[in-house]
Amino acid sequence: MAIAVGYVIALVGAVIAYQYSKGKSKKRKYQVWGFSLMLPISPALAFSIGLTYAVIVKNGWAALIMWYIFPVIFIIGLMMLLVGVFRREE
Repeated sequence: MAIAVGYVIALVGAVIAYQYSKGKSKKRKYQVWGFSLMLPISPALAFSIGLTYAVIVKNGWAALIMWYIFPVIFIIGLMMLLVGVFRREE
């Protein structure tokens, strides 16, 4: 049950980000997607992937993979946000 909640939160975050970025400039799209990757998507997705992996391998300690997944997705979101902030309008 908890696994599905994480995937649903990540999916809802992606849908909302898509709705906010539809029809906007590239600069605004980078900002919206960077922000949404950092806050709603990365923690929920890392949690869900970690628990899914732990269930698959039948080892609770395997869920700690989420500690590696979260910073990677968060840094990708941070880079997208910074590109959106410092990009010049064309």
